[in-house]
Amino acid sequence: MGLCHSKPPSSDRVPAQNSPLPASESIKPPPNGDNEGKKSPFFPFFSPSPAHSFFSKKTPATSGNSTPKRFFKRPFPPPSPAKHIRAVLARRHGSVKAIPEGGESEVGLDKSFGFSKGFSSKYEVGEEVGRGHFGYTCAAKFKKGDSKGLQVAVKVIPKAKMTTAIAIEDVRREVKILRALSGHNNLPHFYDAYEDHDNVYIVMELCEGGELLDRILSRGGKYTEEDAKTVMIQILNVVAFCHLQGVVHRDLKPENFLYTSKEDTSQLKAIDFGLSDYVRPGKNSCLLLSLPPQSRRPTFVYYTLSQFHFADERLNDIVGSAYYVAPEVLHRSYSTEADIWSVGVIVYILLCGSRPFWARTESGIFRAVLKADPTFDDTPWPLLSSEARDFVKRLLNKDPRRRLTAAQALSHPWIKDSNDAKLPLDILVFKLMRAYLRSSSLRKAALRALSKTLTVDELFYLREQFALLEPSKNGTISLENIKSALMKMATDAMKDSRIPEFLAQLSALKYRRMDFEEFCAAALSVHQLEALDRWEQHARCAYELFEKEGNRPIMIDELASELGLGPSVPVHAVLHDWLRHTDGKLSFLGFVKLLHGVSSRTIKAH
Repeated sequence: MGLCHSKPPSSDRVPAQNSPLPASESIKPPPNGDNEGKKSPFFPFFSPSPAHSFFSKKTPATSGNSTPKRFFKRPFPPPSPAKHIRAVLARRHGSVKAIPEGGESEVGLDKSFGFSKGFSSKYEVGEEVGRGHFGYTCAAKFKKGDSKGLQVAVKVIPKAKMTTAIAIEDVRREVKILRALSGHNNLPHFYDAYEDHDNVYIVMELCEGGELLDRILSRGGKYTEEDAKTVMIQILNVVAFCHLQGVVHRDLKPENFLYTSKEDTSQLKAIDFGLSDYVRPGKNSCLLLSLPPQSRRPTFVYYTLSQFHFADERLNDIVGSAYYVAPEVLHRSYSTEADIWSVGVIVYILLCGSRPFWARTESGIFRAVLKADPTFDDTPWPLLSSEARDFVKRLLNKDPRRRLTAAQALSHPWIKDSNDAKLPLDILVFKLMRAYLRSSSLRKAALRALSKTLTVDELFYLREQFALLEPSKNGTISLENIKSALMKMATDAMKDSRIPEFLAQLSALKYRRMDFEEFCAAALSVHQLEALDRWEQHARCAYELFEKEGNRPIMIDELASELGLGPSVPVHAVLHDWLRHTDGKLSFLGFVKLLHGVSSRTIKAH
């Protein structure tokens, strides 16, 4: 449901024919039933959403948009995650009573939130301006005080629809996140949350400029590169801010960005944090999920930090909107990178007017997200800049480790010259530094060699991040610099996402300082460099430097000790190809594996 929505519920986007689809997903697809995976001849990015069938409470038995019967040839296609997603959302919101889940029912649920009372005495409620599946939004204004007459938006969530403990917790967490994050230029101002016997009321800034989706439609579905950059800068800034605080939105789409006014230059604001959650730093040990390519059966492997450098908490709820959902969400193991995928879908739509993944059915969409690659061959892609294409591709990388972060995207060559604002701090920098500080001396030497091969564009991001840490006059940083920089951007959300605990894991910098050269080695992402066409060149040049500066004969047992491999690991089987048999020095293959550290894939391969 859109929050602070200025569009009336009866929209001209609703089709004339009877349709169960919401206004935001209303244009009918081609009538040909064989068009799964093809684009709509109307607005291909704006076709009837299969997601509606698992978001709505009831779907008519017969509909012009219902899925036609199909006959499959053997072998049958893999099971669709769509049925599972419907079940998860039904349990979450209590919208389908037939699904058993531990016998949870509305009986005995505590629907007292401790929010302010007396909503009706402070606000005069006006007309309804938006409606979602679990609540609606009204315009309202202050009745008294210094703000008398000020227009606001009120999201009303009926308590009668909170039929599960999860649904109640969702509302509680949404208010907590909105209260904590309020104050950013690209977030609506949060006033307060109220409750009475029947409803919860979330009072926020009224955005009267309409949805980003409306602007896209008014332009016929295509933006110039410059106009798309303007939108992207605002979206990425707010996403980077949320991620720094440890908050993942989980439902980024054009409908969830509103303009403050009708002016072309008005600010864009992210709304609807109803599905948002915290992503917390990892503990001293972790359970990693390994899902190798072409395998449907996940393998769980247990590691301590001596064997794997870090693994942050992963979310597993499958939530969001079908067209914008990231592949790892469907695999039920994801973090903030899932938001970046959604941003990639949005910028793809802005630049070409089409959705990168489209099908007539929800299962078709999910198959496309998991298996298909977006096309960059059709018009207008050949006419757009190579930087624009590279930008989109690096956001829509199916491997979340290779995907750009929001802060990195803002420093991308396509967008950085249009971005007048200072780059935001990137939480990934601190995660990579944590891994670096816990690495062996051999891996640190390999990373230092790799850092010396970085291009000017790749160094730009690292220089900006280093400058944000406000190094001392001698050009070095310590733990105090990191704490100071983070506290300048801190909100209460950081406490809930346990970022202060994460800082404690950088305690090695309490006793020494780090210069820019070492910072580059500590804060570079090997996985992201691997996504580049020039990765082979990076790796070969780095290996040559490593050969000159630090490669020496080393025994397998010594290498195992350097990597922190325990006695239970078959080190000779794992590490035999890491060393050259001629002189006992690290081979190129071993060098590349060393850059990554010892991971679940390394062990599982043997």
